[in-house]
Amino acid sequence: MEKAPTILFGAFDRHNFGDLLFPHIAAALLPGVEPIFAGLAERDLRPFGGHRVQALAELAGEYGTQALNLIHVGGEVLSCEAWQAALMLQTTADAGPLIACYDRHPENRRAWARQQTGLADRAPYCTDPGLFPAARVIYAGVGGVSLDQAEPALRSEVLAKLAAAHAVGVRDRVTLAHLQAAGISAELMPDPAVLVAELFSDTIRRHRHGNAVADMLRRFPSGYLAVQFSADFGDDTTLAGIANQLALLADARGIGIVLFRAGAAPWHDALDGLERVAHKLGQRAQVFPSLHLWDICALIAASRGFCGSSLHGRIVATAKALPRLNFAQRGEGAKQAAWAASWEAPDLPGVVDIGAIATGMARALDAPVSTRERLARDLATRYREGWATLLKQASVLV
Repeated sequence: MEKAPTILFGAFDRHNFGDLLFPHIAAALLPGVEPIFAGLAERDLRPFGGHRVQALAELAGEYGTQALNLIHVGGEVLSCEAWQAALMLQTTADAGPLIACYDRHPENRRAWARQQTGLADRAPYCTDPGLFPAARVIYAGVGGVSLDQAEPALRSEVLAKLAAAHAVGVRDRVTLAHLQAAGISAELMPDPAVLVAELFSDTIRRHRHGNAVADMLRRFPSGYLAVQFSADFGDDTTLAGIANQLALLADARGIGIVLFRAGAAPWHDALDGLERVAHKLGQRAQVFPSLHLWDICALIAASRGFCGSSLHGRIVATAKALPRLNFAQRGEGAKQAAWAASWEAPDLPGVVDIGAIATGMARALDAPVSTRERLARDLATRYREGWATLLKQASVLV
């Protein structure tokens, strides 16, 4: 008997570190299954270590009412509106003019987003139950920290979609509280990326010996911190503050600073900001050139620790039992803080302001290795247990 198709759906249709990881992890947890990888648009992310992705709207036309499994593989997708989602599918060069155009005409954003994705949803990374009416629908370790702040129509749409799903797992207690307040049952489970070291250690090891990471290890024989921050930190004052804090760390610990991008999609990381910080740090710093998923994993795995704004930079470091710290602008960093409050060990730092990077990272570096190792094991176990629970609740088709 032929197996029912399994669609893995998520925001791995554009370059972002965590989103590129999710389908690898989900596929590894489904032995014997040849999944279909779906996003909002057809894209080929294989040059960056991702997948060839098919457009969900086109798959709906192909599979119609066929019985299948539809798994939302992770990410902060519950509060991602259509305009944001469609814009992040564009090139960086195209995004600027589009933002300028639709800032002048915001009433046209939804229509444009529909043209890009073929979907009318306000929250398109949460599938409409009518799209695949015979599917067993699972949300596995998703997030929606700001769902309570979303416009009412989007929030109502998302909650209705979640209520119609067969199994829901969320990755932090803030999102869990939002769903519980709406009467939606959900499992609390870690982010899928906690399994990256357990599932892909051989792949990461191979990329550690590749030119991109090997060059950094030769450049900094005493070790380095893997550092990343998004384009939001791009003003002169903020970049100077980051550089000053990193200089304190580098000098105190005798280590280098390797700056990398965790996402090249619009509204993610900007190379210019990294280069400006590297220039301020001089010989203490180097910009990492690769955007390949497994090169980034290997860069973090080979480091003395991770420091940055990326949640998945933090989680990959956690999976490798390495020191980690998130920093954020004042009033930002909600999803990183929600993750840390939900899963981080009590004596390890969570999210700090820019002026506290040096002291926060020093605290992370000095924490007992045994604490980090125990947490890495516990989180991997918790995710596997949560995954198994979701598959059982949904009675996935085989």
